Amino acid sequence: MIEIRIHGRGGQGGVTLAKLIATSRFLQGLSVQAFGLYAAERSGAPIQAFCRYAQERITNRNLIYQPDHVIVLDPTLVGPPIVAGLKAGGWILINSPLRAEEFAGQFPRNRLATVDATRIARDNKLGTRSVPIVNTALAGAVGKMLAFPLDQVHAALEHLGFKGPNLTAATRAYAEVELLATPRGSDSTEELVAPSDEGRGPSILRGAGGEPPGIKTGQWATEQPHRRQMIPPCNHICPAGNNVQGFLNALAHDETDSALEILLRSTPFPSICGRACPAPCMDACNRIELDGAVNVRQLERYAGDHGRVTPTALARRDERIAVVGSGPAGLTAAYHLARFGYQVKVFESGAAVGGLLRTGIPEFRLPEEVVAREIDRILNLGVTVETGKRIDRQTLLELARDHDAVLVATGLQQQRDLRLGMDGTEAVVQGIDFLDHVHRGDVRVDGETVVVIGGGNTAMDAARSAMRLGARSTRVVYRRSRQEMPAIREEIDEAVEEGVCIELLTQPVALHQRPGNGARRRYRLTCRRMQLGEPDESGRRAPVEIPNSDFDIPCHRVILALGQSPDMSVFPEGTEVREGSQLLGLLETPLFAIGDLATRDGTLAGAIGSGRRTAVHIHNVLSGENVRITEHADALRDVDDWCDEVIRADALKLHLFERQPVSEGDSLSMAKRRSTFDEVHMGLEDASEASRCLSCGVCNECDLCCTYCPEGVLKRVGHRLEFDYAYCKGCGVCMAECPRNVIFMSHL
Repeated sequence: MIEIRIHGRGGQGGVTLAKLIATSRFLQGLSVQAFGLYAAERSGAPIQAFCRYAQERITNRNLIYQPDHVIVLDPTLVGPPIVAGLKAGGWILINSPLRAEEFAGQFPRNRLATVDATRIARDNKLGTRSVPIVNTALAGAVGKMLAFPLDQVHAALEHLGFKGPNLTAATRAYAEVELLATPRGSDSTEELVAPSDEGRGPSILRGAGGEPPGIKTGQWATEQPHRRQMIPPCNHICPAGNNVQGFLNALAHDETDSALEILLRSTPFPSICGRACPAPCMDACNRIELDGAVNVRQLERYAGDHGRVTPTALARRDERIAVVGSGPAGLTAAYHLARFGYQVKVFESGAAVGGLLRTGIPEFRLPEEVVAREIDRILNLGVTVETGKRIDRQTLLELARDHDAVLVATGLQQQRDLRLGMDGTEAVVQGIDFLDHVHRGDVRVDGETVVVIGGGNTAMDAARSAMRLGARSTRVVYRRSRQEMPAIREEIDEAVEEGVCIELLTQPVALHQRPGNGARRRYRLTCRRMQLGEPDESGRRAPVEIPNSDFDIPCHRVILALGQSPDMSVFPEGTEVREGSQLLGLLETPLFAIGDLATRDGTLAGAIGSGRRTAVHIHNVLSGENVRITEHADALRDVDDWCDEVIRADALKLHLFERQPVSEGDSLSMAKRRSTFDEVHMGLEDASEASRCLSCGVCNECDLCCTYCPEGVLKRVGHRLEFDYAYCKGCGVCMAECPRNVIFMSHL
């Protein structure tokens, strides 16, 4: 993208010049922007205008702080401020009768161009003799300077209605402009920032050669503007505690590594969550009210897959911590404790570290190499693992004696059944066990009729896996309606697309073997129709039987996906398990239960959040420090006020945002899905979807407040807004123009 900043005075046509340059590029098929700062413009007052053009669609709406090139319409403005942020080697075009080499001493790092656009404008009677309009002449000079063919400059002029003397002026300037590449300008990569303007971006006055207003109007004000930060709903609802707005903002600025670094502050599993998280952040997204939620899940995946960040640990500590269970909660706790510097050892009863991340989610949703990569990130911090180690009550006591803290993250291991009459036979298999066998590659259902009982993600994964393994038909039986199904909505949709039949409001009653001597045993599952009654303890409407509604479903196999319960046998009898509460009675060692074992949440993101919270708590207990988790305040930057309130859509100025379609990314064709366990979703090609984030309640430095300040007394310095209250009348225009409800007025 090429960015050009124009310095001039009111009446010279600087904004129109920006439009002419942009139009010449637009007619060549490029994406363009052209705009000016109008608020304090009057004839002769310093103004700025801006132009961008690029091959890709431009989404950046900010002022231009680091231009590639600068154009100066009035030579009286020449000085250090005009090159604030200018990239070394960029062109400086000056409307001046002097030769370009006359300015080489002032600007040794840049290429220079001069043209007497004032004389050309007067000769062609453009404007008046006292206020000549030099924009069309300078458009020609810009064309020569940036190697645009003259006919493209003429096409832009004619497209905007300029004819006759304007075309003559452009042609003459194209021929007369003097170009000088200074010796250091063509190969230097160092940016030049004027000492008098260091750290400040351009405003309506600063950097344009003007001075602040001469009359202090602050004494007239009854209110003053301030900047605050509110809580974006995505940050508020994320069970993992991710700074969603923060990492999306980084991606929107093409800072993929920064986005990943922000995510790694809270989670070690961005690529995994970017594939398997139910994404409540998307359900809470305020953009739904405009044109659809931001695709946060796929953007988290993008950051995890494309970012290159290696997390490091603090200075090594002597304390040793044992983590029982290597699912997402246990590994997250191990990750954060290792980053604090503790010596962490994880004990896993299975053959491989990862728990249900490896065995409970099929490859078409979560490839093995993704799981391995993110687990390696944790192990590379020095975390050690002992697999094949089942911890019982006695060995837990031994761990407590040998370690400074013990975390138990064994999840929900007891699987539920329905007592269908044939449980425990080859006819009935648990969904978690079925998916484990799918991963191992030692189960076949070719030509079978499969019934899956349940409505969660395990049920959908089992049904979709059965279809890929060659099942003749797969039917999901669920006793509530579609609305109450706990599975990720997209996975339900994809199961249906792949041919899975979902039988809603249906309660299995009994399983019977059917007569026959074939190679496969045949069964019939007796079911009963249901209707929804009042909500139960979970908040979902409870199913109620419809009398005399029984019917049979023929099948070869029944898969139970009814959820799991915690196995409490590892703890002393009577132990009450709650997240964040230390379990007493095992020597003096701090002992904590984390993840689904303590919360019953049942989601990947919930387990990650529990592991993180407990790791921070353990650190505070062992170190005596008071580290706080700041999932809502990680993006806090130079604000006057922090508002502990979640911002909703009605507090935003949605009419100021463009409608943009959601980016979904490519997926495998339906024909391929049914025959392969290859990953269904390919991911996003780029991170442009992040630009759809509204940055609710958090300043993303769009600069509309600075642009529309009538007095030009509001400036951005770095990440900070500076309100010059001595000259601020308290008119509230900055608040009215802020799309994100960041600026508020307070009474004096």
